[in-house]
Amino acid sequence: MKKNKIQNITIAVIGIIIVVGIIAYNYSSEQTKQKGFQFGNELAQIQQDVTELQTKFYSEKTQWDEGDITKEELIKNYEEHVEKFESIISKYDELATPELFESSVELFKISSETQLKSDVEYIKWITTGDELAKVRSDTQIQEAYEYENLGLIEFQLAKAGIIEFDEADKFSPPDKVLKQKVIQISENMKNECDSEFKNEMNEFDSDGIEVEWFNCFNKAEKWKKDHLP
Repeated sequence: MKKNKIQNITIAVIGIIIVVGIIAYNYSSEQTKQKGFQFGNELAQIQQDVTELQTKFYSEKTQWDEGDITKEELIKNYEEHVEKFESIISKYDELATPELFESSVELFKISSETQLKSDVEYIKWITTGDELAKVRSDTQIQEAYEYENLGLIEFQLAKAGIIEFDEADKFSPPDKVLKQKVIQISENMKNECDSEFKNEMNEFDSDGIEVEWFNCFNKAEKWKKDHLP
């Protein structure tokens, strides 16, 4: 993966950490403020864990390139990487997420899941030399950045909305930027469905696979409807 892509994603994560550190100050009651602090700290820790894991992931590839570790050691380390990443992703579901931030946290989770898919394809490329796996990995890491970027936008908008939050009139973010991003990401999700379930002839190998594609496609469409402003 190109260095600037790593830097871009790292910058986004740093932005998230800065933002979540001050969430609670915008809440009125002391009890809610404390919950906001806890949520912010826990989310920041998850994002930090993802960043550190990815830094280690690519540094190990460099060690292999330079002959400091064997390919067998690299593959073993990467198997552990996948297990650790799956464990980190599961922590998103354990967060006590305030309602206004549910959408952004979901996007951060999707970003991490897409990053993991990219890593799995990257490992496949290292293991087998399959160049198509490397192409898929590069595509997915860019999609992971897009998910994270949209999550950060929604997060910032929701945070700003808390200042004037009213139960009778909940905050509704501006739609211009979000609409474009949501549509773009939804299309990426549909393309992933095609890539996973359709063969080289753009057809299905069985009725069961077609049903899986249909469910995948509908999930992407539902996600778009849920997130369009």
